[in-house]
Amino acid sequence: MAEDTADTSGRDDESYSLQRHRVDEILLAINRGDAVQLAQLLDQLHPADIADLMEQVGDKTRHLLLRFWGRDIDGEILSELDEGVRAEVIGALPDEVLSEAVLDLQSDDIVDLVEDLEDDRKDIVLDALSAKERTAVEQALSYPETSAGRLMQREVVAAPEHWTVGQTIDHVRSGAEDLPEQFYHVILVDPKMRPIGYVTLGKLLSMSRDLLLRNITEHSFRTVPVDLDEAEVAYVFNQYHLITLPVVDANDRLVGVITIDDAMAVLDDEHEEDILRLAGVTEDSSLSDNAVETTRLRLPWLGVNLLTAILASLVIALFEDAIGQIVALAVLMPIVASMGGNAGTQSLTVAVRAIATKDLTGSNVWRVVGRELVVGVLNGLVFAAVMGIVALVWFGSTPLALVISSAMVVNMAVAALAGILVPVTLERFGVDPALASGTFVTTVTDVVGFFAFLGLATVVLL
Repeated sequence: MAEDTADTSGRDDESYSLQRHRVDEILLAINRGDAVQLAQLLDQLHPADIADLMEQVGDKTRHLLLRFWGRDIDGEILSELDEGVRAEVIGALPDEVLSEAVLDLQSDDIVDLVEDLEDDRKDIVLDALSAKERTAVEQALSYPETSAGRLMQREVVAAPEHWTVGQTIDHVRSGAEDLPEQFYHVILVDPKMRPIGYVTLGKLLSMSRDLLLRNITEHSFRTVPVDLDEAEVAYVFNQYHLITLPVVDANDRLVGVITIDDAMAVLDDEHEEDILRLAGVTEDSSLSDNAVETTRLRLPWLGVNLLTAILASLVIALFEDAIGQIVALAVLMPIVASMGGNAGTQSLTVAVRAIATKDLTGSNVWRVVGRELVVGVLNGLVFAAVMGIVALVWFGSTPLALVISSAMVVNMAVAALAGILVPVTLERFGVDPALASGTFVTTVTDVVGFFAFLGLATVVLL
């Protein structure tokens, strides 16, 4: 037992990711043009790791990899790729390779694959499918882009509500070839194909054969309409700890099912989107983009930041006489603005995440605002004392120490309020708080910080 424990503790993070030495071996095989060795190395990797490799290498190396190995690529690798790289890879694949790659995919993965393709390439994929699969994919493509209908898979394991465990097991075994690749529940339906519950595979396999399915259903059962936004779908999964979520049409009939792996992908995308937007970066940005494309995507919000910086500079210009007479003001005023900006960002990050997870609502918003105000004031008092001592030691001026201490408390309190109220207000007006809040909060803290510090200095010191 001791040896097993030691082996486990000796693992590092690379045990669960694309290892550097393996990448070096693959790159060496690509540079040598050794297709046999390249195939042997890639066959040992999970499709997700191959996708990571294709995203991390440069365009030239990726082109060579596809040249030597591209005919062995499968649909699972394509479904794991970043959208930008995926489009490039698909564009480089021969028609017959692309057609073959999608045959083993579930309908939801095929939809994800073809929705961004050009019409000619989309037709190649659709033509490779059976009539049943093609109808399912085309119907899914008719739903809104970020809806449950796009996210669901049409392959569903369903059983009439009056069936027994034994009947269901026999049915599943007899139709094994038509089963989805992954499923976790058998969905119970009424005579009108409306889902009324589901049974886990664990219960199905462990219960007596003569037991009715309706007697062993799960309390967690939920359904969602086909047009529900995927972000709401992910919230339902997370809120109710689901593994399977049936999707229904306008008549409450079962049309598909969403599984936990798809919901996790949506949650991951939502988190990534929030992080990027907080930094003023579009969610379309990727490490695989070239410099020109990345510049184009980042320019707009940098332009907005420039305008807000000019606004802060105009506030400073109002007090240029005071700054000219007391040089210490120019030395100390960036500290006030910087501390306010950091305090505002802390509150903002908490607020945006709480809004996304529906933890911050109309019922508790004012309690949270009050808490953040108290936190802002307390932090302001702590750092006011610190900066007061610094200013006193540095410049030997008690009035200056009092001015910067007072300005610090005011700005950090305002920053804490802005960090909560700005995203809440934007969300009420239908604006994504993750996208626009950062600029507004920074503007508020800069303007208030400079105005409070320089205004107090003008009154007290001149």
